[in-house]
Amino acid sequence: MRSSSGYWYGRAEDRRTAVRVLEALRDYRSAESAMRRRTRTSMGMGETDLLALRHLLEAQRAGRLVRPRELAQRLGISSASVTTLLDRLTRSGHLRREPHPTDRRALVVRATEGSDDEVRGTLDAMHARLLDAALGLDPQQAETVIGFLHAARDAVDTVDDQD
Repeated sequence: MRSSSGYWYGRAEDRRTAVRVLEALRDYRSAESAMRRRTRTSMGMGETDLLALRHLLEAQRAGRLVRPRELAQRLGISSASVTTLLDRLTRSGHLRREPHPTDRRALVVRATEGSDDEVRGTLDAMHARLLDAALGLDPQQAETVIGFLHAARDAVDTVDDQD
């Protein structure tokens, strides 16, 4: 167990447990970041490519069609950048462009079946281990963790005025 330097939170004894929680969260985020790097490397993709593929797979599971413009908005990239991304993922066999079923002027993009298989093959075991960790919590512990994670999300989503 590493000890806090006190840089952000001080060394006050009454904060020790809270600081340990934040250190554990930081350790988790670091491990998750490393896992994402390994996944991108094993799949030969960049971060934006993997995020695009994830969005397409989620949309397909929900039965939603995705147009290139929606993907660009979701990823926060320009239409030129999304075109380059779609070209790259099409060449690699991860997605295909198809005519929109009801708007003949539009295109939709879909992840290929092979992409879904590749993502599942790469990440299934890790997701099973995460689920096992969550299943190990009793209902009260789970509610505590959920509450903390929502509060932590809100804390980092708040933008402070820089006036």
